[in-house]
Amino acid sequence: MNKPKIVRPEESQPANALWFDRKKYVTVNFMVQRPKDVQVDIQTDKLILCCKNETDDVFYNELHLYDKIQIYDSRERVYDRTINFLLRKIKPDYAWPRLQKDAAKPSWISVDFDNWRDWEHEEDEGKEEFDRYADMIQEMAAGNKGGPPDMGDLSDSD
Repeated sequence: MNKPKIVRPEESQPANALWFDRKKYVTVNFMVQRPKDVQVDIQTDKLILCCKNETDDVFYNELHLYDKIQIYDSRERVYDRTINFLLRKIKPDYAWPRLQKDAAKPSWISVDFDNWRDWEHEEDEGKEEFDRYADMIQEMAAGNKGGPPDMGDLSDSD
């Protein structure tokens, strides 16, 4: 089963991403408003995402992952304001110090410190946690209208 190759569009930008590490999985969440035409290619050492948002801006992300993943036990979910990935590690119980193989960190990747934790002494976790997290991130995005506060709301005249 060969998937069509995803080609990087000429006019594209990377979507902002938050990631965190768990015992068996790595979770990556791309922040895209009302994603459409979503194309995903999950490989053992690479992840490619290409999509458009509600205003037809084109997003393209290509991640060369820090370590290998199991492609048949990894998945993505498309929501109204995010595209969430759950990537199953080939080597469970091995902490990833970064998301990408390259030590240089692109500006569009951030660590999700709200969900990062020391998992070395935890028992088991997995897809159920991902489902709860995905639902929670959607609720937060809906309450936040999906983005950071407008900088025009800040003033010194208070």
